Amino acid sequence: MKTMWGLCLLCLAGSLRAARAAPARKTGRTEDAAARQEDVNVLMFGFIQLSESLNYVHESTEAKIAVISQTVRRHEGTLHELGREIEQAAEVEKQIEEVMHLLQAQMAEQRAQTKTAEDRLGRAEREEAELKTKVKQLELHLNTSVSIKELQGRAEEQSNILKDLQYFTDFQKENIEAQNEKLSELEEKMSDAMT
Repeated sequence: MKTMWGLCLLCLAGSLRAARAAPARKTGRTEDAAARQEDVNVLMFGFIQLSESLNYVHESTEAKIAVISQTVRRHEGTLHELGREIEQAAEVEKQIEEVMHLLQAQMAEQRAQTKTAEDRLGRAEREEAELKTKVKQLELHLNTSVSIKELQGRAEEQSNILKDLQYFTDFQKENIEAQNEKLSELEEKMSDAMT
């Protein structure tokens, strides 16, 4: 603004110098003074119009700059918010991946436990079959009821062990199915979060 007023004053000073340096007319001094005063008035009027125009341009430019600055600040805020949301989404994705890895590890462990339980169940079934065969053989060869009762007790124990192993196997299978459902839900959530 100061440079604009300085420019206007410089123009006015130059105009006044031009008016003073103008050649004197042959008419009287009063007419020369009136003519010079009229020139000064015209220059002052032009100067006022120029300063008003420059002032209007300056004010409208300031208003435009203020609107642009406000828009830029709003966009910066939006960009900052988007950046924060992207960071949060990345953190959620990381947590989902960690949970998925954990679930996969748990499922692998449960599969191994189930396989072990199935192996034990198979061995126990074979042992039970062997015991039944032995019991039948002993029933044929032994006359005492005490030995047969002992063998029957062992057979019942083996049968109980088989039942426990069967229950454990069923429990492991249910756990694996539940983990599979959780993993499917997490995969759906992760695909929803990425879209």
